[in-house]
Amino acid sequence: MTLNIKQELGKRLIFFDGGMGSLLQQNGLGAGELPELWNITHPELILKIHKDYLAAGCDIIKTNTFGANATKFQDHQYSAQDVIQHGVALARRAVEESGRGLVAMDIGPTGKLMRPLGDLDFDQAYELFREMAVTGAQAGADVILIETMSDTYEGKAAILAAKENTDLPVFVTMIFDEHGKLLTGGDIPAAVALLESLGVDGMGFNCGLGPEQMKKLMPQLTECCSIPIVVNPNAGLPKSVNGQTVYDVDPKEFAASMVDIVMEGAWIIGGCCGTTPDHLAEMIRACKGLLPAPIIPKNRTVVSSYSQAVTFGPKPVIIGERINPTGKSRFKQALREHDMNYILKEGVAQQQNGAHILDVNVGLPEIDEVALMEDAIREIQSIIDLPLQIDTTNVEAMERALRIYNGKPLINSVNGKQESMHSIFPLMKKYGGTVIALTIDEDGIPSTAEGRLAIAKKIMDTAATYGIEKKDIIVDVLAMTVSAEQEAAAVTLKALELIRDELGLYTSLGVSNISFGLPQRENVNTAFFTMAMQNGLSAAIINPNSKPMMAAYYSYCALSGADVQCMDYIAQYAGQSSSPAPVSSGEIGLTQAIIKGLKESAFDAAKAMVQTIPPLDIINQELIPALDKVGKEFETGTLFLPQLLMSAEAAKAAFDAIKSYLNSTGETQVKKDKIILATVKGDIHDIGKNIVKVLLENYSYDVIDLGKDVDPQLIVDTVLEQKVKLVGLSALMTTTVVNMEETIKRLHQQAPGCKIMVGGAVLTQEYADMISADFYSKDAMGSVYYAQELLG
Repeated sequence: MTLNIKQELGKRLIFFDGGMGSLLQQNGLGAGELPELWNITHPELILKIHKDYLAAGCDIIKTNTFGANATKFQDHQYSAQDVIQHGVALARRAVEESGRGLVAMDIGPTGKLMRPLGDLDFDQAYELFREMAVTGAQAGADVILIETMSDTYEGKAAILAAKENTDLPVFVTMIFDEHGKLLTGGDIPAAVALLESLGVDGMGFNCGLGPEQMKKLMPQLTECCSIPIVVNPNAGLPKSVNGQTVYDVDPKEFAASMVDIVMEGAWIIGGCCGTTPDHLAEMIRACKGLLPAPIIPKNRTVVSSYSQAVTFGPKPVIIGERINPTGKSRFKQALREHDMNYILKEGVAQQQNGAHILDVNVGLPEIDEVALMEDAIREIQSIIDLPLQIDTTNVEAMERALRIYNGKPLINSVNGKQESMHSIFPLMKKYGGTVIALTIDEDGIPSTAEGRLAIAKKIMDTAATYGIEKKDIIVDVLAMTVSAEQEAAAVTLKALELIRDELGLYTSLGVSNISFGLPQRENVNTAFFTMAMQNGLSAAIINPNSKPMMAAYYSYCALSGADVQCMDYIAQYAGQSSSPAPVSSGEIGLTQAIIKGLKESAFDAAKAMVQTIPPLDIINQELIPALDKVGKEFETGTLFLPQLLMSAEAAKAAFDAIKSYLNSTGETQVKKDKIILATVKGDIHDIGKNIVKVLLENYSYDVIDLGKDVDPQLIVDTVLEQKVKLVGLSALMTTTVVNMEETIKRLHQQAPGCKIMVGGAVLTQEYADMISADFYSKDAMGSVYYAQELLG
């Protein structure tokens, strides 16, 4: 049977296969051994597993290539291309001999953190994934499955690599925790916004959770997703039994849960770790006769950052205008001097004052706008989790920014000129995004609302020829200065209504243009802003640092019912005799600099403080409390991994300033106890271990980092030699947990006074107890708290 996946979607359920790695483990895969090498060393077993899944009724089998990237295979006899070619050939042979099925080129994550959190550059990640996708396609894969992605940025690199270099359908599944969060803090709506805008053929969940846990996340996904949903759970949670990793959901339980997941809206289902041909056969029998639920288009106008989505419509959206050189001499100076700290402080202040999106414009004639725009996007996204509006007329700068942006951006802008539309729409189709459409064309700006409506319709119709839906267009009807044209405000207000009522599009305005040339401009801006919202304005580009403008916003939302039970208004103004003073973008104290992740501000603040305050007082009264606050917010889910790491980097910068002072005065800094960190033998993933290291060092612990793939005896010997009281062990792969258990056993025997804390994606508290760890940490801050409890 030849299956056309795109034609079959929606007509019936499509079935992926189950776990490969756990079956190889059962058949003797050694701890830390790369499973993909078995395509060459044990081809008959790989072939049998594929055929067993096809015999169970699976439609798509995944190649044994999950980790086959050039980084992991750089020191091996065989290259990543070798194992991919063999892996696809084995899957193709299984399909041909079975007379049915499709082959999915399986692409997993690199095992590294992307910059700025780690050391893997976006272009490097893209190249790794490009080689995998191209090799798989040339070897005969039918589809590409990008799976187990915990970072939307890495996912984007993989998607672009697959779509730009192959013509195969692309499906993407991501690994969320039970709260619907990625490792990097992204939520489900943010992931959906990005993946849909990049044009993937289906998306969903895999790994990390069992079917019951994934079922609880389905409502969040179906509420915002308008493409086919893929769900490949684990067979429950892992346990260690007699040195083997087993999973706690049997085939019948798995099948029953998968029926519920189908009823919730999944179109493509299968399994991940711990699922066997028996699990899949039982699931397929249970789902026989079920049809996919129809997909209802959500038609959401949405933009996103790596962590959150902003949806237009429920209430007006505030777009902060301050990262823009127009009329700002100090900002122009910052651009010329590449003073990113100044730009970041402008962004932080706008976020604290209520902006939902930040406009980013770095255009000056005398600078390299392409390079500076890329730097600005990266730096702002490293510490601010708001979506960004990319604002440039330079097409090259726009494309580079769209490519490296982590999320679905707001694009500023396109207009009704043919040149503009045919430059911007291809970029938008390729990289995704929502665009601001200016009602201007070759004939200029129409003087009537009807003329602006006509241009908006022309833009909408032209976008449709590129496959861009009207939900991804926001019309800026343009505010002209009322001092030069008395009817300008009335025309703009009427145009807002026409665009909303006749085209069904959302609108935006650069509000302050209305008052140009007038004294006390804020008075006019505030009144016009309120009138525009009343006439249907969806998004305003304003200065959120303006008290009157934000007061108008909160008041309008309360009066219009957009602010449910006036909760935002109350939160903003309760208990105050006057409006609160807006946060300034000026000098920032040390504590706030650390909390906000501003490295240069933290260094400068500590350098100034150390001249008058004892260094130990700065550490105990400023640095540690700031890190504690960030850690608590991380634990409660109000702050996420990127902010945590950038705060740690800011604290490190402050420590560097203090160390520099101590060195100049001949004083020495006393470090706390030594702690050993290591990724266990056979495991080459060190993301979690590196995160823990950064945090422990910021709390002044002396960290001995033994690296990855560390032999158990080396850990023991180092403990004895250095008289270490605490060891942290990390493992990501189920196949390497046996080496973690062996390391713990040796430490207990040879260094009984040493405590062992463990962490990693495959571990649970129950698992940690089974292998006799002293402490299990579900996140990096837990390791810090345990070290403080144990060592002080």
